[in-house]
Amino acid sequence: MDILSVHNLSKKYERFELKNVSFSLEHGYIMGFIGRNGAGKTTTLKSILNLVHADGGQVTILGQDFSRNELELKQKIGFMLGGTTFYPKKKLKTVADAVRRFYDEWDDALFSDYLTKFALDPDKKVEELSTGMQVKFALALALSHNAKLLILDEPTSGLDPVSRDEILELFQELIEDGKRSILFSTHITSDLEKCADYITYIKNGEIVASAEKDEFLERYKLVRGGTGALSGELRKKLIGYKENSFGFTGLIRAAELPQGQNLEVSPADIESVMIYFEKEQKQ
Repeated sequence: MDILSVHNLSKKYERFELKNVSFSLEHGYIMGFIGRNGAGKTTTLKSILNLVHADGGQVTILGQDFSRNELELKQKIGFMLGGTTFYPKKKLKTVADAVRRFYDEWDDALFSDYLTKFALDPDKKVEELSTGMQVKFALALALSHNAKLLILDEPTSGLDPVSRDEILELFQELIEDGKRSILFSTHITSDLEKCADYITYIKNGEIVASAEKDEFLERYKLVRGGTGALSGELRKKLIGYKENSFGFTGLIRAAELPQGQNLEVSPADIESVMIYFEKEQKQ
């Protein structure tokens, strides 16, 4: 059974539309949700949680329709959304006292452990924390009620490389027993290389691909060639490309890789896939 299933989720604004977004996540895995700013990542996450009222589609969590069981299922979800702010003048322990009242399974000992792990002083005020420490505090709150599904919007944003690595290691520890899963959006592709099992890529409100990470990357190849190698036929096959005085570099679907041409072919990484999809050529 999938821990999360999103089917044909849609939301229309005046200048943006979420178009039939569908993907699923099994128990015990981490899914990275990627796309450039404005692609629809946060709108999707908020729509999943009914913080934004979707125009259509269905969300199923732990086998239950979310719209019919929202209050019950939110007890099983830990979420952290970008831009979330707490009362800046309040102490961390005061904020935690307010949050714990919403969760039947809030674990004070677990919350205390996370404060220690993240070097957070409960007597400090929120406004006294750096951006990175505020992220860690938000994570501590999200992780302290034994949630089965974590939905996190840019959880490593603002963290230094050491702190980011600590958070990614924590993510991997959390899913080891196969009982939890994590869906997190990010623009830091190196984080995905380290810990994501699955990648879901959204562009202009539509899902481009959603697959196991290695399978996702195997679908694409980087190709390079000299100035005369970029024929009209090849140009049509490329998803996106860059040209300079020495030649070109582009992204192509592995299934459409031309044979018998003098091209340098190399594996694509997540960052390259994103960059060249955003440079997609209009045919």
